[in-house]
This record gives sequence, structure tokens and C-alpha cells, in this order.
Amino acid sequence: MEEQEQQSPRTSSGSGGSIISLRPLKLSDVDDFMAWAGDPDVAHFCRFEPYTSREAALAYIAGTVLPHPYFRAICVDGRPVGQVSVTRNKSPADACRGELGYALASGYWGRGIATEAARAAVAEAFSARPELERVEAIVDVENKPSQRVLEKAGFTREGLLRKYRVLKGRTRNVVVFSRLSTDVDS
Repeated sequence: MEEQEQQSPRTSSGSGGSIISLRPLKLSDVDDFMAWAGDPDVAHFCRFEPYTSREAALAYIAGTVLPHPYFRAICVDGRPVGQVSVTRNKSPADACRGELGYALASGYWGRGIATEAARAAVAEAFSARPELERVEAIVDVENKPSQRVLEKAGFTREGLLRKYRVLKGRTRNVVVFSRLSTDVDS
């Protein structure tokens, strides 16, 4: 996973005959990145505030995305419309698990694209990292669409974590979901 450039993109057919693929996000994708990362609706439940400057987006891509071990653009018919990532925990005690994160341009919501991207990213992460046994996702309790994405992607809802994280100045309740390497695809 460390060598993003050497991996071939993962593809599948989505609804409406579109091709959904994952590939490394590149600096040249900055304008497409701005389309979703600059949207307040997309950023609402994300840790980031909407990007308002191309320069800040380029700095984020160069400084955070490119060195990340698994950060992919979600593409529809070759065009980036979102992002998906799986963290690599630094602590040896936590090496067995990673955290899934994703964001998708609001114009593509409700089409199964995020579900397919989550499935593909997790399958790729499990394949590339034999030590990885669990991928978890932490979702704001109010973000029902994201919870549905995870359920459709084969994740198990494990429970509510009260007052778990501060997001945009407010302490939030979250729901934790997981997918194990031994889980059978649904």
C-alpha cells in the first residue's frame, strides 16, 4: 500500500452503467477535489471545513494525501468525485485495525457510489495488509445516509459512543461500525 502509484485502479460498474474506480489522488485533481471538498453539504459531518482556496487544497493534497498510505480518489467514468481512505495505525498494539473515511460530491449521493468505494477500499486494504483484521468507521449519529452506506457495504453496527468527539466546536455522539477480514461479502 505504501506505493500508491504501482497499484492498478480498482473498477466496477455502478448504477446507470457508470464505471466506478479508485486511484491515487493527484495534484492535477485539485479542481475536482475543490468541487466536493469546498461544498458545505459534503463537509458538514467531516473533520475539515469546506476548502475555499485552491492553494489550501493543493497544500492538503501535497502534504497529507500524497504521503498517506491509502488515500484514493473515487472516480466515476475516470473523473474524481470523492475520496476514500483507510488509516494505518502507528502503534503496534493497534496494527490490527484501521479506520475508513470517505466523502463524495453531493451530486453523486444516493447512487451506491460511496458503498461501492467503501467495499473496494476495504477489500484492497485487507488484501494488501495481512496484519489488518478490522476496519472501523466512526459516524456521527445524525449522519443516517453514511450509516446506510456502511450497512450496505457489509459493515456491522457495533454501538453508540456518547460524547465521543468534538466536531466543529460541538461534542458529538457517534456510531461505530466495523468490518472484519473474516466477514463474508454480502
